[in-house]
Amino acid sequence: MKAIAYRQPGSIDRIDALIDVELPRPKATGRDVLVAVEAVSVNPVDTKVRAASPPFNGRSERVLGWDASGVVEAVGPDVTLFKVGDAVFYAGSIARDGSNAQYQVVDERIVGHRPKTLSTVEAAALPLTAITAWETLFDRLRVRDRSEGTPGILLIIGGAGGVGSIAIQLARALTDMTVIATASRSETHDWVRDLGAHHVVDHTMPLAQQIGALGVAAPGFVFSTTHTHRHLADIAELIAPQGHLALIDDPSSLDILPFKRKAVAVHWELMFTRSLFGTSDVAEQGRLLNEVARLVDSGAIRTTLTKTLSPINAATLMDAHRQIESSTTRGKIVLQGWESFDS
Repeated sequence: MKAIAYRQPGSIDRIDALIDVELPRPKATGRDVLVAVEAVSVNPVDTKVRAASPPFNGRSERVLGWDASGVVEAVGPDVTLFKVGDAVFYAGSIARDGSNAQYQVVDERIVGHRPKTLSTVEAAALPLTAITAWETLFDRLRVRDRSEGTPGILLIIGGAGGVGSIAIQLARALTDMTVIATASRSETHDWVRDLGAHHVVDHTMPLAQQIGALGVAAPGFVFSTTHTHRHLADIAELIAPQGHLALIDDPSSLDILPFKRKAVAVHWELMFTRSLFGTSDVAEQGRLLNEVARLVDSGAIRTTLTKTLSPINAATLMDAHRQIESSTTRGKIVLQGWESFDS
């Protein structure tokens, strides 16, 4: 089968940063489903792993990719949730080969049935960001279980990115919270408003002053998707006492001492934790993807696809990595279509 891999970590500017390779088609065993991959999305985690992590398990190459949609080609003997021919979408596991291949094996418990109203390309934009946003809002911040007196105000830093774009929609569809999103350009301001943000502020300017000028209560919840280290002092100033901060990025250091005075709870979200450690609730990811599909099909939320590239090969994927590393993307980039389906 065709796949895109890398052999040495490093900059995307190298001619061999990503390469086209031929690999054996994997086999479905246990609770795995074998998926014929039709479309893949690119996330910041792809670029971070490619830049810094060597191939694992002593192998000479590593296949990235943590967003895909496709069709079940075969099932392992213990599979009960899917059958051959089912249309699916998923984000996979960081401990296994990724979706940048014509075929991929995935644990059925972290796979969802693809939304019926979306194309395979539109669906590929959703899994990783939807899982990340859902787990952050409802498992980490627990925004639906807020204690009496905690303001129902949610600030999403980086509202126009992949995670922010779906977090705004989930918060509007499933809670009664007032949503404030940050964006820095006119097109991203328009994007987050169209997704449902009640207010938009500019994250290139001091946030606390802008939040104060909105005439709303101090946010009881802050979801920081990017550049948390730049905004930490502002977050400490603007967040409500006994508030909650969640972050998903990777600051080199994080001094949370300024939050002690307000007794702020700090949460870190990684959507790979359940599959990486085989937690007892790993199947929650499959269930939440099915709920996301239901919300899409009911019209409550929509895909965050903004750009489609083709075909799925090393050159196209390198272009997508460069765009992600520019930190200026809006919504999600999806690649579709293999040049041929070799066995």
